[in-house]
Amino acid sequence: MQIVKKMLNQHSYYKGFMQDRPGQQGQTTFPTIVVVPGGSYTHIPEAQAESVALAFFAKGFNAVYLRYSFVGEVTPLLPAPIVELGQTISQLKQNPDLPIDNNAVIPFGMSVGGHIVALYNDYWSSSWLSEATGATASVLEPAGAILGYPVISPVLGFPKDEKTIAQWTDDPTKYAAEQHVTVKNKPVFVWVTNEDQAVPVTNTLSYVQESYNHNLPLELHVFNHGPHGLALANNVTAWKPGTDLPHVAHWLTLAIEWVNDLLSK
Repeated sequence: MQIVKKMLNQHSYYKGFMQDRPGQQGQTTFPTIVVVPGGSYTHIPEAQAESVALAFFAKGFNAVYLRYSFVGEVTPLLPAPIVELGQTISQLKQNPDLPIDNNAVIPFGMSVGGHIVALYNDYWSSSWLSEATGATASVLEPAGAILGYPVISPVLGFPKDEKTIAQWTDDPTKYAAEQHVTVKNKPVFVWVTNEDQAVPVTNTLSYVQESYNHNLPLELHVFNHGPHGLALANNVTAWKPGTDLPHVAHWLTLAIEWVNDLLSK
């Protein structure tokens, strides 16, 4: 295991794990998952983020997690975390010392991390993001996107007050991810629980509907039971009774199968 950590600015960095042995087929570069955790844009549960990255690493991926800027560190917050995700992907792809397959970098966002990843999927090819990151669209291009119980829009039930929305952005429409899906969006895998009371499932359904309307490849899994913030949904990331859910924990296997199918085409 090769451990990497890189500061992006005074607030944000990425940290994670690189494969350091040839793969089963003798490959020396590997698909890379960029985990973008939740935390309501006020904090990041780093132990959880690291556990998710390690779960992907154990399945043969490179995996890093992004500690992005929070509310109070940048005002208004957006688009800083989107730019930081782009910088992360750009730096990973352009580092010849890392065993990264540049055609197989996939961000995975949970909760507000899902908001960042959904917006990144919308905007990776935009001129403003290239200018902000100093990278071309071809470098910023992801292979796909994975979303777990994502926030999609500031006005779809989370956050629940105008003051918090104003801390996020002075232009909520620009950061309503379902409104900016285009034919350039990459294939998306989404999982959510129907019982999520924190971030209404309408967030997920709105993004999936727009992806469908644009004839984009997508896969959606709606598990009935489980609260918000499940992460791996197993004993590793269980944070209260009712968050170790073996059925929901299948999302990881399903996501990996989806990634393998996506990259085989």
